[in-house]
Amino acid sequence: MHIELTKRQKQIVEYLKMSQRQTGIMPSTRELQHYFGFASQTAAMSHLRALERKGVIQRLAGKARAVIFPEDLDRGEIADIPIYGDIAAGMSQDAEPERQGCISVDISALGIPRHARTFALKVRGDSMIDAHICNGDTVILEFREPRKGDIVAALIDGETTLKRYLVERGKPFLRAENADYPDLLPARELIIQGVLVALLRHAA
Repeated sequence: MHIELTKRQKQIVEYLKMSQRQTGIMPSTRELQHYFGFASQTAAMSHLRALERKGVIQRLAGKARAVIFPEDLDRGEIADIPIYGDIAAGMSQDAEPERQGCISVDISALGIPRHARTFALKVRGDSMIDAHICNGDTVILEFREPRKGDIVAALIDGETTLKRYLVERGKPFLRAENADYPDLLPARELIIQGVLVALLRHAA
């Protein structure tokens, strides 16, 4: 079935798909407003409602950013993953996780198991740039035991950081993916809080 769209509606659909591809989530109505220079969020909502009436998109009630393409329903599985604040990809520092809402992502597209216990964190710092994890990215982590070489969120001597988990001579330690940062060896304790399973890159 051919659906007639206006030029602006086509631009919005392309923007939605581009944003979803680059960040793993749909843009908010505010982001839509700013991108296209609409006078208000109401104008952005009106365009989304028009696209919904034409069957190009579907909106999930009660969920933020919950715009999906009907064709994604066949192959995708949308799940809400809680966001727990920031994590330092730099020198480790105190960070008490605090839930800051959630993001809706297509777990099948990201290769995340349906029953995985996951959470998301925003990345601060540049210690993991050689693993292509940059300041401002969002990492999705799974609660599970790490394997040697996994990238993990870890509590090391009471401070939280994002690093690669390694074991030498039976002793675990953390290593940055940036030569400017030293290895972190636990003096007292090393608790793995989650193992990296997906990375969401936020477009500038």
